Amino acid sequence: MSGLTRSLREKFDIMGVGVHPFTLEESIAVIAGWIEQAGHQAGSMEGCLARQVITLNPEMLMQARHDLAVWGLLNRGDLVVPDGHGILWAGKRLGSPFPERVTGIDLIQALAVRAVDARWHLYLLGGAPGVAEAAAVNLQRQHPGLQVVGTGHGYFTGAELPAVLDRIRAAHLDLLLVGMGFPRQEYFIRDHRRELGSPVAVGVGGSFDVISGRLRRSPAWIQQLRLEWLYRAFQEPARWRRLLMLPRFIGLVLTDVGNRKSEVGKR
Repeated sequence: MSGLTRSLREKFDIMGVGVHPFTLEESIAVIAGWIEQAGHQAGSMEGCLARQVITLNPEMLMQARHDLAVWGLLNRGDLVVPDGHGILWAGKRLGSPFPERVTGIDLIQALAVRAVDARWHLYLLGGAPGVAEAAAVNLQRQHPGLQVVGTGHGYFTGAELPAVLDRIRAAHLDLLLVGMGFPRQEYFIRDHRRELGSPVAVGVGGSFDVISGRLRRSPAWIQQLRLEWLYRAFQEPARWRRLLMLPRFIGLVLTDVGNRKSEVGKR
C-alpha cells in the first residue's frame, strides 16, 4: 500500500480499545489499498466482507467501557482512527502519542480527492431525509468529477432495510460512507458487511450534516484551541448531556496512567 509506513497490527491501547496510530494520509493509503485490491468489477464483491473503518471519540470509548458488545465492536474494526482531541490527549498521557487527529469530515474530503483520480464510486447513507443528497451535491461541487452513485437517509425502518441493502448493492460501489451516529452505523456495517457489495465502509457520524450545510463546522481557530466540541454543542443543544461524560473520561484516563506507573514500579 503506497504511502503506508506502519502495519495494521500496530495499535495503541486506549482504555481497552486498540487504535491505529495512523496519519490521515496513511489512513487513506490503507483504504485505497483495500479498494484497489478488490478491484471494481460488477458483482465482484458479492458475498465478500466490507472492511470496516471506525472514527473513534471519547464518547464511544466510554460506552464501550460499560457495554461488552460495543467494546467487541470497536476492537473488531479493520481500521480504527483517533477522531477527537480527547483520544489524542489520552494517547499522550498513556505514553502512546498519536501523530494527528483523523476526523470523519477530513477523511471524507481526503477520500473524495482520491476518488476523483481513481474513479471510485461512492454511496452516502445517513442523516435526515435530504441531508445525504445535499452533502453529495456539495462534495461533487468541491471535487469536480466525483462519482456519487447513490444516497439515502438513515431513518429507515426494519421493514425497509432489505430495500436499502438492495439499492446499495445494486450501485456497484467502491466506498460506502455511513452517517447514522454511533453505535447504529457501526452495527449496520458489521451486521451487513457481506451484503453491501462494497470493499470498504466508513462510519462518519454527523459529517453529512456539516458537509450538506445543515450545520457549520467550527472555525480553524476554535479547532486549534480544541474547542470544536463546544462549538458543536451550541449548534446542537441535545449534545450537552453527552458532554457530561468528558470529566469522567479524563478521570478514567488519569487513573489508568496511575495504574500503569504503579505496575512499572513493581517490576
